[in-house]
Amino acid sequence: MFDCIWAVALGFLLDAFFGDPHWLPHPVRLIGWLISRIEPFLRRVFPDAPKGRRMAGAVLALMVPVVCAVAAWLLLWGAGQINHWLAVCLQALMCYQLIAAKDLCTESMRVYDALNADGLPAARRAVSMIVGRDTEDLTQSGVIKAAVETVAENASDGVIAPLFFLALGGAPLGFFYKAVNTLDSMVGYRNERYIDFGRWSARLDDLLNWFPARVSALLMIAAAAPLGLDARCAARIWRRDRRKHASPNSAQTEAACAGALGVCLAGDAYYGGVLHQKPTIGDSIRPVCAQDIMCACRLMYGASVLALVLFLGIRLAAVILL
Repeated sequence: MFDCIWAVALGFLLDAFFGDPHWLPHPVRLIGWLISRIEPFLRRVFPDAPKGRRMAGAVLALMVPVVCAVAAWLLLWGAGQINHWLAVCLQALMCYQLIAAKDLCTESMRVYDALNADGLPAARRAVSMIVGRDTEDLTQSGVIKAAVETVAENASDGVIAPLFFLALGGAPLGFFYKAVNTLDSMVGYRNERYIDFGRWSARLDDLLNWFPARVSALLMIAAAAPLGLDARCAARIWRRDRRKHASPNSAQTEAACAGALGVCLAGDAYYGGVLHQKPTIGDSIRPVCAQDIMCACRLMYGASVLALVLFLGIRLAAVILL
């Protein structure tokens, strides 16, 4: 039980210092490879009709996370048969690869650096690497908002939610969550191809992120004041705007971040040349500026450290008391 606590803490520190080296094979790529191989097979096996596609998608949504969790458990079990500390180190490496705080900060700060050094065209190219919306015609404020929104939203599903599941069930549960998250990003679309097939993946992702997203928002509010941001405004905007998104979870952290920074986020955006009308989140107390990207990263890290202390503290208390 203590091994899991050490592994998660060490994994968080490794990510904070090193991020994800490009030369190191990343498990998300393996999960994506698995999904891409199973999807065509299931589409051939099940009838090409709405009900058949939903059944195939349900099998995929269950199969991939279970396979990933079992594979992680077997690797840890095998390492434990060789040496106890080998298993601890392996689990720390797994935790490290499931946390994305450093990369999230690095990629968003490239947008900040581009704005300050190379101008708007370079910033558009940089932000296009981390968002799904069209970026060719974004204004400077649009580029900044896109980067801040990405940091705010991914603070939950890229950092705090993985920490929650890792603290709860170690690397196997962490891989279960990451597989669901990857499924949603690959097949959880409401387009003609995936509206039926990806339905269960999207719903399972919403379910698993429901609690972590709300905890993430509250931790952002708690971290705001020590970081020199507006905690009262963060709490007010979160209460008012946390449901202003098609997803039940995405606006939770966006609202808290918008309030803490005192800016207005979200709003209409183009995806594939099609305008998607969205409500705004937050109040325009002041115009956005490039510095807001840096502040969003600080807020993400502050909330993540609080999450680490909270989740591992609860896990430690459970170990001691039970």
